[in-house]
Amino acid sequence: MAATRVIVSASNTITTSLLQKGPLRNPKTFSLCFKNTSSNYGLLVQKRRLFTCNAIYNPQVQIKEEGQPETLDYRVFLLDNSGKKISPWHDIPLHLGDGVFNFIVEIPKESSAKMEVATDEHFTPIKQDTKKGKLRYYPYNINWNYGLLPQTWEDPSLANPEVEGAFGDNDPVDVVEIGETRAKIGEVLKVKPLAALAMIDEGELDWKIVAISLDDPRASLVNDVDDVEKHFPGTLTAIRDWFRDYKIPDGKPANKFGLGNKPANKDYALKVITETNESWAKLVKRSVPAGELSLV
Repeated sequence: MAATRVIVSASNTITTSLLQKGPLRNPKTFSLCFKNTSSNYGLLVQKRRLFTCNAIYNPQVQIKEEGQPETLDYRVFLLDNSGKKISPWHDIPLHLGDGVFNFIVEIPKESSAKMEVATDEHFTPIKQDTKKGKLRYYPYNINWNYGLLPQTWEDPSLANPEVEGAFGDNDPVDVVEIGETRAKIGEVLKVKPLAALAMIDEGELDWKIVAISLDDPRASLVNDVDDVEKHFPGTLTAIRDWFRDYKIPDGKPANKFGLGNKPANKDYALKVITETNESWAKLVKRSVPAGELSLV
């Protein structure tokens, strides 16, 4: 029988998705979206909408592991306080206010198992990616906590004119969290974005938002791309080079980067987050086809 373990993860809120039929949906509080005009967003995104849904206050999200790690059956689910499953992609709110966002860890730093949200499974648990029926691993450890921004989606039908006309990769937006603490799979961290890298993976646009956990001792020192270079020297280059080269040992070409092969600043990162959040809102409202993606 598959082993099951439950771990508690700190988090301020969980939220219902717009169309979820699961345990958190409350028809009486089915919400419209709100507009955030925080000055932290800068001129690029000040007038853009940030979409979320009515959040239910919940100081703890539980992490439930089903199956054994490094097996095809292994899944990591998030649970609310009543023990019901929720989606890390759809049910965790994106925005916490004042330029702070929730970030769900898929791959802890200094590990190599390629974990990711199963976007085509109910409640979108985290599982290890596979290729030809075999578990996937990076050729070497990733040096940062890696995961996703909830309630974001890179729309594969949209071409980005600023990044060589590349189309979205049909996934939530990725985050590279540069703090010193090694997080756990499924952990929800509060982060602030610092920069954005426009990775082009086999022709698809795969944004990498560079961020730092608010719990990191140096979080107060870094607020934009230049601060990263000052207080974490070489980190942005190391992140770009890591993602550029990780497929080469498997015989694939190096990934490319748009925007002049350089990291964009915080305002641009916030612009990316806002645009992909808008795309997610259209997805869950079924304004665009979902295909095989799970909206539960």
